[in-house]
Order: sequence, then structure tokens, then C-alpha cells
Amino acid sequence: MTLPYRDATLDDLPAIVAIYNSTVPSRDVTADLEPVSVESRVAWFHAHGPKTRPLWVVEEGGQMIAWLSFSDFYGRPAYQRTAEVSIYLDERARGKGLGRQLLAAALDKAPGLGIDTVLGFIFGHNVASLRLFRSFGFADWGTLPRVAVLDGVERDLVILGRRLDAPVGPEAAHDA
Repeated sequence: MTLPYRDATLDDLPAIVAIYNSTVPSRDVTADLEPVSVESRVAWFHAHGPKTRPLWVVEEGGQMIAWLSFSDFYGRPAYQRTAEVSIYLDERARGKGLGRQLLAAALDKAPGLGIDTVLGFIFGHNVASLRLFRSFGFADWGTLPRVAVLDGVERDLVILGRRLDAPVGPEAAHDA
């Protein structure tokens, strides 16, 4: 599957929220326990912009099937060159390689956005997402044990990171 992405517009926010909300029941992807409203995500949307923190959407047949966001890490100026990448796929798009394509595009575009460190925050039980990020040279930079409680089950949050000026491969994991 090779589909082009584009910068999101405010008109895309309902579909972005719908994809996000579709992941809530799985308890694999987000720490939200209930669906969020479009109104609650307006400020989050405006925190993105194509020049430094893009929010991309992918459409197929006129329907949004995925989105990717670059988000500030920790919100302090010294961390400006570090961004968190989040990828959300509609059920119809999962398992077809689209997440891989989006992550590759994000890593390719990041230096031009002034980003040299990319982070992923992934639940320890989300094996597919951990595998995806690790396959792109992300290393485990930390684990926050049992920080989330999902349906009464304590879950770890794994912080994966990759410096874009560092080598990719087995040696990269050891150097981190």
C-alpha cells in the first residue's frame, strides 16, 4: 500500500478524532479510557503546523484511513529539536504496511523540520508498534513501569528514541 499523505486541515479534525477514538477500546494504543470530543482536540490540532510539527493525514477513496503527528516533547525550548511521533490507523488500514510507510516518511522529513531526535511512547504490551519502531532503529530509552491502569490492569510505558545523526543497526541500540 502506497498512499500519499498531506497536511491536515481543521476540516479533517472530526475524522482524525474518529480514528483516534476507534483505538480507545483496544487498550493498546492510548491512555484515554473514553472517546474524546472534537472540541477537546482543537487546541491540540492548533499546536501542529507544517513547518515544525506537522499533522499528516492519509486518504483512500475519499475516506481518511490514517494520521501521523509530530508533537513537542516536554514543551520547553531546550527540547525544540526533539519530537514525539504518533501514528494512528483506521481498522481498514492496519496490517498493510501503512504505518511503516508513514514512519519512514516522518524520519525522512524530520531533519528538515529541525528535528534530530524522534521519540515514541508505546505501551509495553503493544507488540506491533514496538516492533515497528524498533525495526527503524529506535532503541529502548526507558520504561515507566506500571504507570497506566487500563481496565484494572497496570501497564508499562516504553520510551523509544532515535537520534537521526546516529547509525542504524544493532550497534545503534547498544550506543543509546
